[in-house]
Amino acid sequence: MLRLAPTVRLLQAPLRGWVVPKAHITAKPARTPTSPKEQAIGLSVTFLSFLLPAGWVLYHLDNYKKSSAA
Repeated sequence: MLRLAPTVRLLQAPLRGWVVPKAHITAKPARTPTSPKEQAIGLSVTFLSFLLPAGWVLYHLDNYKKSSAA
């Protein structure tokens, strides 16, 4: 157990010098408010970017099964 303490201190030494910067979080309202139209477009693009590739793979699943069986 006595030999373990110096090893632990040696492994922790690089972590002591790191300074983590503060996050700049504010509770102020946005400078330019986002319109409902922009919000709808943003949500649509976000959902489609995840759902379209997954749907394409599921639609072509039989092709994947046939090509891997050969």
